[in-house]
Parts: sequence; structure tokens; C-alpha cells
Amino acid sequence: MGSPQQPKRRVAFVLIDGLGDVSLPRFGYKTPLQIANVPNLDALASAGINGLMDPVEVGLACGSDTAHLSLLGYDPRVYYKGRGAFESMGAGLAMSPGDIAFKSNFATFDEKTGVVTSRRADRHFEEEGPILCAALDRMKLPSYPEYEVRVRYATEHRCGVVVKGPRLSGNISGTDPLKDNRLLLQAEALDDTDEAKHTAAVVNELSREISRILVSHPLNAKRAAEGKNIANVVLLRGCGIRIEVPSFEKKHGLQPCMVAPTKIIAGLGLSLDIDILEAPGATGDYRTLLTSKVTAMAKALSAPSQSSPNVFVPGEDEHKPGKPDGYDFGFLHIKAIDDAGHDKASLLKVKALEAVDRALGQLAKLLWQAESSGKFQYFLCVTGDHSTPVEYGDHSFEPVPFAICRLTDFVGTIGGEPIVVATSLEPFPLPTVKAGEDLDEDNMEEDRTSKQLKASSGDSVCEFSEIAAARGCLGRFPGGEMMGVIKAFLKLNA
Repeated sequence: MGSPQQPKRRVAFVLIDGLGDVSLPRFGYKTPLQIANVPNLDALASAGINGLMDPVEVGLACGSDTAHLSLLGYDPRVYYKGRGAFESMGAGLAMSPGDIAFKSNFATFDEKTGVVTSRRADRHFEEEGPILCAALDRMKLPSYPEYEVRVRYATEHRCGVVVKGPRLSGNISGTDPLKDNRLLLQAEALDDTDEAKHTAAVVNELSREISRILVSHPLNAKRAAEGKNIANVVLLRGCGIRIEVPSFEKKHGLQPCMVAPTKIIAGLGLSLDIDILEAPGATGDYRTLLTSKVTAMAKALSAPSQSSPNVFVPGEDEHKPGKPDGYDFGFLHIKAIDDAGHDKASLLKVKALEAVDRALGQLAKLLWQAESSGKFQYFLCVTGDHSTPVEYGDHSFEPVPFAICRLTDFVGTIGGEPIVVATSLEPFPLPTVKAGEDLDEDNMEEDRTSKQLKASSGDSVCEFSEIAAARGCLGRFPGGEMMGVIKAFLKLNA
């Protein structure tokens, strides 16, 4: 975008997975986002325009995959074909038309009763998961030798599974009972076609053969001896095919890139022809290095002044160079806040939000250095894909705050260039919470709006939270309109 005489306009879009929450008694009936100390997010809200967003529609508790499709301008009612393809492509498995894929968990089940006792054999499976995936990759199905099975480790307890061969249908159910202490399910056809019935039979044999291999694997014998859950089954869910859609660039006229170590989000990006940037140390869980993520994003958005990071290609071990002229739209996905919500860890969610705020300050510094050259004009945008309240431990239908501003307005609101330039770029880990630790009562009673921030753009909002965003000039809007809002904001500030 932009001519040689005009600065190139580029968007840094930060998606905080599971951002929203509900009022908690332990926080004085405030949300974790209201309690958190987030001066950079507050400055962004003060410097720009705000609103409340329903990622798909009012009252729908959506998954991250359908939410992301909606936010990026693709109606999930039309384009969604199951999450399995996203997870598998993000894990590095190439998919062709006709292949089916599953979002899968290593789990523990009782062989005598057939009951899944733990849907997650181990959340910390980073060393053992790849070993078991290697044992399963290219396994043979005795009754169906014409099918190729590919398995690749994703993150934590997750892996991607792809089945390649003739007459496969994505219209089948999975084997995951979705809750602990329930029977392992049999895949079933969801329509009356011969292809769906045949596919269900293939998948049921796949499930049995996976368990046969895992039960006899020496790694599981070692885990049993150590008193750990064994991973003796892979739960197969979200059967899907690769979606065929117009590319993000064709749809929106913006050259996109993404930092998304979470495999399902990376796979979704790949399905939209979005380049997935390499960011060393970014893991998509509590161990992630946010500084590495923002550094990769800043480099991609400031090319050719800096070299773009390498990008990930499914099915290939080597990464390829990023676009030499850089990207117009950088999507930075942050997962840990969602994990804290699922883990019902309210204090951890507060601290993780504060870490995200710190990383946003680092991103602003890096982009401001590039904008100061006169070659670029940047816009910051932050929102969530859904709410994951710690009270529920799962996704809910509450809307999420949305804010967008010009970087130059953010700099002025935060206190000027000296404040931004003084921001440390030292990498930092996500915080931990000690047993019995709690917030100080002073923190819970403090009103963030008393910190002298004043709204300086299109509305009266000067705090980034679920409650404050409701006063924004954008009102409440569906996620399918988000890209239109962003593009309109760019035009107004051209």
C-alpha cells in the first residue's frame, strides 16, 4: 500500500485469545481485565475508537476457529468445514483436496471398560508427544491398506492426524466423548452417503490401530512406572477438509502475515493464504516468549527497512523467506490468556494480561522506530476472539472489547516519544502464580480512569475493558464487520 512519496500504511493487529470475562466476587465484582494494570492497552483505547464486538453473533459461545474466520471476514456458516484441517495444517501436514483431518488429543482410557478417564494425558507433553507421533506416522490400516495416515505433533497434548485416500467424506462424527469418564465413541456417518459410511469404518479402524500401537510403546511403560497417565488413545474430533476460499489479500486488498504458534490458528491462516512467521521461543502456551512474537511482527511490518522473518510451509522441513517488501496486515495471536480462563486461574489471567500489555509496549517501540523514518504509518488494533471466563473454564457468549488507533496518537497519549523509546526490549517470561497468592486490596479498589488518561480521538473511552468499551462510538457490532471497520479507519486516516 502507498506510493513511494507516501508512507506505507500498515496494521498491527493483536488478538488476545479468550480476552473477555465476567465480574468476579473475589475482584470486587470486576473482570480480570478491569483489575489488570494495563497502561498501554488503556492508552490505545484513549487514543482511538472503541466498541464491543460479538465475534460471530450475539449470544453465541463460539470456538476460536469459527471466531477467527468471522473476524477475518469469512462467514463460518458458509466456509467452516471442521477444525481438523486447521490443526493438522498448522502442525505441518500438507493437505490435498479429498483428504480428511482431525484435531486430536493424546488421552488415557481404561481398556477394560472403554471409558476415557482423562481427555488430556498430559498438558506437558512437549518431549513425549513428538516421539509417539513419530511411532504413529505412516501407520498402516490392515483392512484398508490403500490409505495413508500422517500424524504430526502440535502443542501440549494435541496432534494433527490426516488420512489420505479415495472416497473419503468429512461428514462424520469423531471418537472424542468431550468430557472425562465417558465411553470412547465410535465414528458415525452424519449423512446417508456411501462415502460417509465408508469413512466412518476407516476412522474406527484407525482409532483401534492407534491404541494398539500406543499400548505397546515403551514410553507408556515408562510413564506407568512413574505413576503418570499413559497416552493409550488418540481422541479424533472435528473431522474436516481443507476449505477453498478467496485469499485474505484478494478479499481485503492487504498483504497479510501472522504470528501464531497455536497450530489451529496457524492452519486457519494458511487456509486463507496468510504467511505464518517464524518466531523462535513462541510456543502458544504458558512458556511462550511474547517479545519474540512482537519482534517478528515488527520486522515483517517494517520490511524492506528490515528483513522479514522466515515463513512456515506445511509439508516442508525448511522455512522459506518472508516477503521482501513486507506486509500490510500483521496478525499477532496470543493464547495464554485463554489457557488461564480454561484453567480457572483468575489471578494468572490478570498477570498474563499485564504481560500482554508489556509486550504491546515493546511492539509500539519497534514500530515507532520504523515510523520515525517517514516510510511507514502504523495502526494498532487489539481485540479478542471470544470470552473465556475463569468462573466457567470454557468459552462463553459475552462480547469482547475492540480498539483501534493510529500509532502516533498512541505515542502522544502514553506520554510522548521519551516514554516509548525508554521501553525495554528485554525478553521476559509469562508470570507464574504462587499457591495462596492474591491481589492486593489496593489494586482491586483502584480506578484505572484516575490515571489522567483522556480520550483523544473519536469517543470518550479511556480504558480498555469490557465495560468501558460499551461507551465506544462503534457501539456493539458482529465480528463479521471487523475488517470493514479496520479498512474504514485506514481510509479516514489516509
